[in-house]
Amino acid sequence: MRRFAGIELGDDRIPDETTILNFRHLLERHGLTEALFTEVNAHLADKGISLRSGTLIDATIIDAPSSTKNKAGARDPEMSSTKKGNEWYFGMKAHIGVDADSGVAHSLDTTTARVHDSQVWDALLHGDEDSVWADKGYVSAEREAGFRRAGKIWGVMRKAPKAGELHPLDARINRIIASVRAKVEHPFRVIKRQFGHVKTRYRGLAKNRAQLFTLFALGNLFLMRRKLLA
Repeated sequence: MRRFAGIELGDDRIPDETTILNFRHLLERHGLTEALFTEVNAHLADKGISLRSGTLIDATIIDAPSSTKNKAGARDPEMSSTKKGNEWYFGMKAHIGVDADSGVAHSLDTTTARVHDSQVWDALLHGDEDSVWADKGYVSAEREAGFRRAGKIWGVMRKAPKAGELHPLDARINRIIASVRAKVEHPFRVIKRQFGHVKTRYRGLAKNRAQLFTLFALGNLFLMRRKLLA
């Protein structure tokens, strides 16, 4: 990190904790981490890396501490619980739109965990898509009709009818869609595995939202590091 920031221990004065905290608050107050995310993506677009054709959409849960053993004696009121499969989670969600060709996250939004994935849609599209790809949680007859009318590819996975089985053709289509949308997991993997961001660091959505914009901006650079260095 010192090499990346260009700091020499013998020559430079290292910022203290208060200076770093004030800098973080400055970024949060003026929405500068969102501007940083936009600037990184503009740089990648200039390099011809992000083609902005199709968009892959998905969301992930970022866990928050559920313990009440803290100064406030309560859980974070801006976080909430949601059930995924047979397990309950407490925290927030990061919703992303990813370039289908490069795997770069071009859009990001955040909500509390109980907000259904399908409620965040328009904010994740850049508007020039020729295709959109997502899992069953985003099924919408109205959106599908509007998208298909424009002659575009609707790559949202098919759902089986209630109390029924998925048609074999739909099952085959789902396998194709799953292979295309696999790239949407790459930014999440970088954030959670390479960067170790599996839990919220702060209380409140605004602070954690600001941090996520920074992490996804850096995540895009990490994913494209070989192309950029070449």
